[in-house]
Amino acid sequence: MLRISDEERRIRLGRRQLLAPSLRTDSSVAAADAVVALHATDAATVFLSACARLTEPSVEAVEQALYEDVALVRLLSMRHTLFAVSAELAPYVDASTARAIAVKERKTLVGHLAEEANGLDEQWLAEAEEAVLAALATRDSATGSQLSADVPALQTKITVFPGKKYETVQGVATRVIRLLAADGRIRRDRPRGSWTSSQFRWTASEPWPALSAAEARAELARRWLLSYGPATQADLKWWTGWTLGDVRKALAAVAAEEVQLDEGTGYVAPGDTAPEPAVEPWAALLPALDPSAMAWAGRGLHLAADHRAVLFDRTGNIGPTVWWNGEIIGGWAQRPDGEIVWRLLTDPGREATAAIAAEASRLSDWVGEARITPRFRTPLERELTA
Repeated sequence: MLRISDEERRIRLGRRQLLAPSLRTDSSVAAADAVVALHATDAATVFLSACARLTEPSVEAVEQALYEDVALVRLLSMRHTLFAVSAELAPYVDASTARAIAVKERKTLVGHLAEEANGLDEQWLAEAEEAVLAALATRDSATGSQLSADVPALQTKITVFPGKKYETVQGVATRVIRLLAADGRIRRDRPRGSWTSSQFRWTASEPWPALSAAEARAELARRWLLSYGPATQADLKWWTGWTLGDVRKALAAVAAEEVQLDEGTGYVAPGDTAPEPAVEPWAALLPALDPSAMAWAGRGLHLAADHRAVLFDRTGNIGPTVWWNGEIIGGWAQRPDGEIVWRLLTDPGREATAAIAAEASRLSDWVGEARITPRFRTPLERELTA
C-alpha cells in the first residue's frame, strides 16, 4: 500500500486549500470550493475564511457572491451545522445531508405542535408557511421580526417538553422560518447590520433539484477527498455527520483508493496518489471554525496535542489560529481598539515570524473598522483580548 507522509499531506493542504500566497484566487466561490464548504455558524467566519484565500481580500467580493450573484448559499447541512457552499455544489449537499435534517426538523416541530391543546397541527404549520411566503412576496426581503409582524401565526408560543424538568416555552417564528430555509423555499439575505451580523433578512428561493441521496453522498465524498485527502473513514464520518455505513458506501461508490498514513489506513480520490510539488513557505491567520482546522476528526496532522487546550473551547470548537507551513503554531485575536494580536505556542524562527506579521497587517487592512468576536470563545482568544 502506498504511504503518504504527514509532510506530504501538509503540502497538499497549503496547495489545495489555497493558503500559500501564490495559489490564492480572485473568486470567493473558488475559495469556498477549495475547502468544499465554509463554516457559517458565525457570520464573520465566511468572510474571514474566504478572504484568507483571496488575492485581493474584500468584504464586497464575498457579499457579491452571497447576495447579488447568489453563487454562495448558506445551508443547514453537515453535522447539523450551517455552511456556505457554491450554488453548483448545493444540490449535492442538500440531497446528501440537508434533506434528512429538514425532514427531522419538521417531524420534531410537528410533534411539539401536537402536544399543544389549541389545535396546532401540520395543516396549521402549512398555512403559516404559506403566509410567510406571501409576506415575502410583498416585501421581497424581511427580517424575522418583520415577518412576525406580518404573519400573526408566527407570534404563537408553544410549550416544549411539557412536564419535564427542562420544560420551556418557545415562540414558533424561528422554527417555522428555519423549516422554510431547510426546505430551500427561502434563503438568508443581507443582514440588518454589517458583515459580522447574524441578524439576516430572508427572501424567497427555489428548492434545489432532487438528486438521489447515494449519488449526492458519492459526489460530496469525492470533492472532500480532493480537498482533504488522504484522510480516514473516521475523518469523513465526522465532517459529514453520516453513519459509518453511508461513509463506506460513498467511498466505494467513488472508487476511493486506500493509502497508508502515519495514523493508519486513509483514502484518496481515484488516481490521486502522486506527490505534489512543495509550495513556498506560507503563513496564515485563519478564523475560528475555519475548515482547514476543523475538517478532520484526527488533527495530529497539523496540531500538536499540547496546544489543543488553549485553542479549543469546551465543546470542541477551535478559535482563531496562526499557521506556518501547514501546522497550527499559535492563535490570534482582535482587541477592542481593532489591533490584531497573536501569540505563538512554539518558536518557528525569524522567517515565519515576519510572514505572520505580514499576514496580520494584511488582515487588519481589509477588516478595517469592523470588530470581530468569535461566537465560540477559547482560552487563548480571551487572553489576547483582555
